[in-house]
Amino acid sequence: MSLAAFLLALGVTCRITRFITKDTLAAGFRSWIGAHFGDDSRAAYLVSCGWCTSIWVATATALYASCLGGSPWFQAPATALSLSYLAGLASRWLD
Repeated sequence: MSLAAFLLALGVTCRITRFITKDTLAAGFRSWIGAHFGDDSRAAYLVSCGWCTSIWVATATALYASCLGGSPWFQAPATALSLSYLAGLASRWLD
């Protein structure tokens, strides 16, 4: 995997993990998990813990990057997700 693909995969992992565990748009998903498995279940903990979620997101992202790292099918969405994550970080510092 090239350095560029690795860095994009890192950005993808950060953004998707943040979306699942913290984003308001995914709150319904987290509530659904809690309602179906219990608020104290492992599944509910998984979707609220950044460390836990990131392992699974990173595994899927690494496989995707390894297979398609040089392809526009990886680079375009990975760039968008990475830029989204960086823009979110920048807005925290600038606001």
